[in-house]
Amino acid sequence: MKVITAHKFFYPGGGADNVFLDTARLLESRGHKVVYFAMKDKRNMSSEYERYFVSGVDYESRDLFSIMKASFRILYSVEARIMIGKLLRLERPDIAHLHNIYHHISPSIIHSIKKAGVPVVMTMHDYKLVCASYLLRAGDKICEDCKGGRYYRCFLNRCVKASAAKSLLSTAEMYLHHRIMDIYSLVDAFISPSAFMKRKIEDMGFKGNIVRLPNFIDFTEFRPKYEWTGRTIAYCGRLSAEKGVGTLISAVKGLKDLRLKIIGDGPLRAQLQARAESEAIDNVEFLGYRSRQEVKEDMGSSMFVIMPSECYENNPKAVMEAFALGKPVLGSRLGGIPELVRDGETGFTFEPFDAADMRAKIISLAERPDEIIRMGRNARSFVESEFNAGRYYESLMRIYSDVISGSKRR
Repeated sequence: MKVITAHKFFYPGGGADNVFLDTARLLESRGHKVVYFAMKDKRNMSSEYERYFVSGVDYESRDLFSIMKASFRILYSVEARIMIGKLLRLERPDIAHLHNIYHHISPSIIHSIKKAGVPVVMTMHDYKLVCASYLLRAGDKICEDCKGGRYYRCFLNRCVKASAAKSLLSTAEMYLHHRIMDIYSLVDAFISPSAFMKRKIEDMGFKGNIVRLPNFIDFTEFRPKYEWTGRTIAYCGRLSAEKGVGTLISAVKGLKDLRLKIIGDGPLRAQLQARAESEAIDNVEFLGYRSRQEVKEDMGSSMFVIMPSECYENNPKAVMEAFALGKPVLGSRLGGIPELVRDGETGFTFEPFDAADMRAKIISLAERPDEIIRMGRNARSFVESEFNAGRYYESLMRIYSDVISGSKRR
């Protein structure tokens, strides 16, 4: 089978980037031909298809021309539609598998794909199909105001970076793609990695065909380490408001016999570090960006991993990777996290936004080394049985087959 797959970035980065690349590599390892489509970027890996990639766009630029280019790209990219059209005519794939294409590529490519008679599946990594700002958050709170297609709430709440202009543009984008073009009705199947995301997006009013397929992890790349050195716990992820790292720092403040390693970078790093310094929180260490191998070592040497998210997480690979390393996870009782973190089995959950509850769970688990080891072994067994590559591949092939068969009947 020949699969054309599209994602905004063509380099390892966040969770969605790695899911995109891991899925493509899995397909290639099983003998399928994978054709890549992404955005040009100096960080990209090399590809025989890079001449067809859409030109780069910088959403942080203050240059007027760059701002205008970025704005048009959000709404509709003629360039992306033309370039993927050329690639489709050259390769004639059997199916298209889309990942995060919003803004950097734009859903304009769906028109070219369907015009070529190619069926489409799309993996949902966030809530963009029902929320103009991706996260179902407004300010520092969970928000579902856009339920039922009330996208104007994004502008009224200034959901996109607290900017009226950016929020207005994203609001216009939603009305254009959903109400005027109805472009997502051309997608044959949407893949939801978590049961929570499937339910939530349907509850918000989206009518597409959604099937659940959790992400997979190649656990053979992870050597479990059930013991640990020192009394440390680890957070691994982006340093941004919705990840709850500020609440986590509050939870560990004053725990002198316990050290928190914060792995990752993001827009709040400087602010969080300044806070730790000003409040003399000396049991928190900011490690910044780490290589994949370094992350494994950092998490593997910890007692357990913590995910304090204050947003509706999907199917976080950071949790699955911690499990593969034999580490239980403490996670907020929100979104798809409880589907992975099972209380008393693979870790414990706590109330989101609640530093006191988080602190109590941290202290309780840290004082029970036998339980840490037991739950770490459970966690490793859990990913081996439920999230292995073979199981994912078989399910993905069934989705592809159903979509291709349905397209032929139509």
